[in-house]
Amino acid sequence: MTQTSATRTFERRNPVTNEVATTAQAMTAAEAGMVADKAAQAFPAWSALGPNARRSFLMKAAAALDARANDFVDAMMGEIGATEGWARFNLMLASSMVREAAALTTQISGEVIPSDKPGCIAMALREPAGVVLGIAPWNAPIILGVRAIAVPLACGNSVILKASEICPRTHSLIIDAFAEAGLPDGTVNIVTNAPADAGEVVGTLIDHPAVRRINFTGSTAVGRIVAKRAAENLKPVLLELGGKAPLIVLDDADLDEAVKAAAFGAFMNQGQICMSTERLIVVDAVADAFVEKFKAKVATMKAGDPREGKTPLGAVVDLKTVQHVQSLIEDAVAAGASLANGGAADGVIMPAHVVDKVTPAMRLFREESFGPVVAVVRARDEAHAVELANDTEYGLSASVFTRDTSRGLRVARQIKSGICHVNGPTVHDEAQMPFGGTKASGYGRFGGKAGIDAFTELRWVTVETEPGHFPI
Repeated sequence: MTQTSATRTFERRNPVTNEVATTAQAMTAAEAGMVADKAAQAFPAWSALGPNARRSFLMKAAAALDARANDFVDAMMGEIGATEGWARFNLMLASSMVREAAALTTQISGEVIPSDKPGCIAMALREPAGVVLGIAPWNAPIILGVRAIAVPLACGNSVILKASEICPRTHSLIIDAFAEAGLPDGTVNIVTNAPADAGEVVGTLIDHPAVRRINFTGSTAVGRIVAKRAAENLKPVLLELGGKAPLIVLDDADLDEAVKAAAFGAFMNQGQICMSTERLIVVDAVADAFVEKFKAKVATMKAGDPREGKTPLGAVVDLKTVQHVQSLIEDAVAAGASLANGGAADGVIMPAHVVDKVTPAMRLFREESFGPVVAVVRARDEAHAVELANDTEYGLSASVFTRDTSRGLRVARQIKSGICHVNGPTVHDEAQMPFGGTKASGYGRFGGKAGIDAFTELRWVTVETEPGHFPI
């Protein structure tokens, strides 16, 4: 970190080249507090705007995001080692999220509730909460940065995006797009900070009296800290945390379809997605045939320098990820598992790994890898597969493959997760869907009308139309 007469800065280095990718402002906790003050000052005017006025601003912001496509690709490649395809997918879904938020502005509705009191009109009204703090991670930076602020804005809140220290430029580009759309000054704000200052900066923002809602996407460990701090302030928080997503392959599954979905779910963005398929739970009757097909598919999924764009897999975010994944693999193999696919990493370019015959006693079964490795776990039958799928502290996404749709739905209903797909990959996100998890994967829901519930206050308001009659 450097100090100048005006501002402190910090550097984010390219994980592939180690060159400086971004130099960003390293805000202090006091400066973050001033950002919250600014958001508070902007809230009354933004919340007073009609729904179609807010919709117009959001539609302009979506167009401004799209116009920055090449800048986003450059930023994501430089800061996190993303492939161009992952960056462009991020932007596509993020723009969709802003347009969906724009469509929600006229759906923030209430109701008239019958009252037992004569002449009383009782209403339930949804109103903006105030300043919303969104804390977004690096792995899907445009999607998750936009998700942290789009629906809160649609609901009439002013927002603060607490950028990830790993991708400050990518997150700043989001704010630039909203600024270009003409939103009133202070309505959309960003805080960037050096890694060492993260705890103090986030704590100050959560404590700030103007901040009325917090949403956090990231690790379960940090989510617990955010939740505790928010609880001390009696502030609602929406948490979308870690995962250990199971994909169940039943004995009647279409193996070719299951292989395609498993490979995509396990290795898209090098497995660095909260919904990534981490455990392939395959019924014994088809396990050998599935593994043979899956090995062949994964062998075609090479990893390489994302700047060259010649391979489906790019870099992982840092060497710590490589070391973590390697330790999980080594532990499993030492305990009797077998390596079906893999190889040595070249810095942060790590090939896709498949580890067969993983058991619940191994770390790879339990710990989130967040990297290019997937465990194959063999189940005796359907009931055992469900038992294995639920044998985890996490509960974000899941999947089940079967040719019998009613069977698939029955199994899906038994899996303890916020999201479950029948004959589809565990990695699936759409702007209008209620997105979130259970257990250690968090609570609350982003997306669509569920987001309205998360980012508004529900108020009871009455109007008396007849003279009152009171007992005293």
